[in-house]
Amino acid sequence: MALECINPDDLPRPETYTQVVVATGSRLVFVSGQEPEDIHGQLVGPGDLRAQARQVFTNLGRALKAAGARPDQVARITIHVVDYRRDEHMAIIEAARVELFGDHKPADVLMGVVSLSPGYLIEVDAFAVIDDAAP
Repeated sequence: MALECINPDDLPRPETYTQVVVATGSRLVFVSGQEPEDIHGQLVGPGDLRAQARQVFTNLGRALKAAGARPDQVARITIHVVDYRRDEHMAIIEAARVELFGDHKPADVLMGVVSLSPGYLIEVDAFAVIDDAAP
């Protein structure tokens, strides 16, 4: 599997994601939106975006592992945030994201939404590209 991360010279160079990701591999892994729930389905961190962001990225890592995928094989994520305010929320989301992805910057979409499931402030889905023969 290979991901080619491209930031064209004639587009802004984002700090937190890649403008274009070209993926080659033999299997696609689609991960449903991960919510801020613990293993028992209980909401983690009511009203606390930081706690919820850490939980959704932790859950995303667990889902990827179950499919035999690694975070560095993720080509794209979508982040949904209730009442998104860039100045208040971006640093919190990015800190949680870096815990899972490190320096890897998949393509992404960040959307402010009116609501998610009751009490949930963030949800993240992903897709990865892996090779059947990959370690």
